[in-house]
Amino acid sequence: MRSAGLRTIEIAQSNNAGAHTTKPTTASSSARVKLIYRQIRTLCLVATAVLALGCDSDVPQTDQAQTVNIFDAQWWSPMVTVLVERLQLAPGERVFAVGRPGLHEELPGLFAAAVEAAGGIYVGTLSADGPYGRDGVATFVERARGADRGELRELLRDVSVGIMLPGPTPADPPYAAMQDLLWEQLGQHRTVHFHWAGAYTVEDRSYPIGSTAGAVPTDGDREVSLYRRAILEQDFSELRSRHDAFEQAARAGEIHVTTAAGTDIRFRIGERPINRQDGDVSGARAAAGAILIDREIEFPAGAVRVAPIETSVHGVVVFPRSTWSGETVDDLRLVFEEGIMISLTAGSNLGAVETELAAEGARSFREFGLGFNALLAVPTEDPWLPYFGYGAGVVRLSLGDNSEIGGNVEGNYVRWNFFLDATVSINGETWVEDGRLVRF
Repeated sequence: MRSAGLRTIEIAQSNNAGAHTTKPTTASSSARVKLIYRQIRTLCLVATAVLALGCDSDVPQTDQAQTVNIFDAQWWSPMVTVLVERLQLAPGERVFAVGRPGLHEELPGLFAAAVEAAGGIYVGTLSADGPYGRDGVATFVERARGADRGELRELLRDVSVGIMLPGPTPADPPYAAMQDLLWEQLGQHRTVHFHWAGAYTVEDRSYPIGSTAGAVPTDGDREVSLYRRAILEQDFSELRSRHDAFEQAARAGEIHVTTAAGTDIRFRIGERPINRQDGDVSGARAAAGAILIDREIEFPAGAVRVAPIETSVHGVVVFPRSTWSGETVDDLRLVFEEGIMISLTAGSNLGAVETELAAEGARSFREFGLGFNALLAVPTEDPWLPYFGYGAGVVRLSLGDNSEIGGNVEGNYVRWNFFLDATVSINGETWVEDGRLVRF
């Protein structure tokens, strides 16, 4: 865990602090003690947020900036408030988190207090090595000790919300157990991905970035500042309206993607499910979701993702320079007919591409994604790719298994490819031009 005071960030005061109310109780003496502790801690957290961000009042707020230590409780608190508000918890709804001991240890306590204040029940914080931290329901925590993936799956059946904190991986037993339930009991569980990841180095805007290239740690000042702003300043209604407009246009006809390097590919989505990463993590959204990732909501938000009708995919995808099987490949061209790769050529290291694409399902077109979040756009100066291409104008053309997003391709391979200079037209109307979202 970072020691306080080593790194700071300047934030302007705003009116984002939220007020919490306590719940009536008829609990036993020990439960009352726990509730009183929760109430006191919640008031402390709210006071912290008010000090950091200001509050609604008749007293004019000053424009003076306040120094806040990066990654301390005061820095995280307003983001936790936004996220828990977006959950729209039902009374008594049970919530757990998956984290990593020693990393951002302030977060479990912040989430526990916010969940309790919103009327939910925070049952505990789990990691690959078992439960940790001081927050949670004693019986849940005890049952989680030493539990394997199958046992955790049963333990989590009545815990409808999972929050993925920074650090864990999908292979960690608690994470994997909740994802099992997302598949098995569609609509009864939902997760929030607050994992603070997905940043990539940009060598050249014309070079597509593959997910296998390796993400950069999201702990530098520029990354954390941008992600935090993208959560606190997001207009979720506006984002949803952009997604609505995309769906209306895309269902009516053809999507066409081109780049200056030679990418030229067309496809239709028809009635395929469209995953909207719009920050709606409510139970109603989960119940109405059609596919797995409708119940895995990302914070920050921004992209739409869809698996095109496989037989409609025709054209070529060009990579001037890219990384495959850990090797640099120049002038790679992938040609598709009816969603299947029928040929591939490269100016160098073609064997590295063929090795990676030997996996089951790897030579199938997976998905189209488009970022709509202006707060996550690729910076003009010193460019880098924020949060998995959720920024406005970033295009994702992926390969492999698309079963989680409603497609027909199955296998053991997935590769995201992010294009920063693409042009996208829908039914002849330009939506993205050279990597810039121009439709809005």
